[in-house]
Amino acid sequence: MSWRDIAKIELHLHLEGAAPPAFIRGLAQEKNIDLSGIFDEAGGYKFRDFVHFLSVYEAATEVLQSPEDFYRLVLAILEESAKNGVIYTEAFISPDFCGGRDLGAWKEYLHAMQEAAAIAEKRDGIILKGIVTPIRHFDPEWSKETAMCAVETKGDFVVGLGLGGDEGQNRPKDFAYAFDMAREAGLRLTAHAGEFGGPQSVRDAINDLGVERIGHGVRAFEDRALVTELAERGIVLEVCPGSNINLGLFPTWKDHPIANFRDEGVKVTISTDDPPFFHTTMIDEYNGLSKAFDWGQDVFKEINTTAANAAFCDETTRKALLQQLE
Repeated sequence: MSWRDIAKIELHLHLEGAAPPAFIRGLAQEKNIDLSGIFDEAGGYKFRDFVHFLSVYEAATEVLQSPEDFYRLVLAILEESAKNGVIYTEAFISPDFCGGRDLGAWKEYLHAMQEAAAIAEKRDGIILKGIVTPIRHFDPEWSKETAMCAVETKGDFVVGLGLGGDEGQNRPKDFAYAFDMAREAGLRLTAHAGEFGGPQSVRDAINDLGVERIGHGVRAFEDRALVTELAERGIVLEVCPGSNINLGLFPTWKDHPIANFRDEGVKVTISTDDPPFFHTTMIDEYNGLSKAFDWGQDVFKEINTTAANAAFCDETTRKALLQQLE
């Protein structure tokens, strides 16, 4: 069996970060926007390090200027994900890039994304849900407007609130008001932590924001007590090995701690983060992990079952996903 044939569930995907370079180049040409500086000679995205990656990412989003652009973006991304056997994905979407956190504009962008998601579901059998995401290196006050966008549009499509961006900027507790708003509205919570920030970053996200999942979280392995706490509390890690290796957090697949987390009883899932930026796909992730740790179909089924149970979807969708995994 090829890894393509295994049904996969992805919980950590940035919508704009999953935009194929050719798609962004095409939009830039349509709009006469010069983005030549963000591409390499092969036509892929180019960046030096994580902070430069963030600036290239934000430059690429400059061509995404309308609900129609996001409609086309969602169709392009879900087509690519479906080719990799993904049946369900949760994507981080930010009102900062969709109408500047204006609620009326956000609703128009959201409607376009939902329309595209419905077409992709019918066409490819892939389900998309959205996690609304304040950006950590932006003004924390803006996160209140972002949370309001999430609260006012929560439902079948908008299922959670996240926190992305540069861990070196601001603190999780600076976003506590936004997370409290989302929690009171019944939204599920996750936050990026323990990628470039150390174990304390993970602790702060759990204690100050009350999240049930952590985006990345891999630096938690530097703190044995924290690993035990993650396992005991059932906090799920949205692990993106290819991204971590590409950004230099770990030199090789064998050095990645995902297998160690599993051995310690921590719940882990597998995602691609920003796949074209990090030259990865879900099939590449499975290939890399299979070769490094001799993981077979049974391990990946267990990890996908963990992901289905950790997904922020409704129970009817979860039941259907678990049946597909069987």
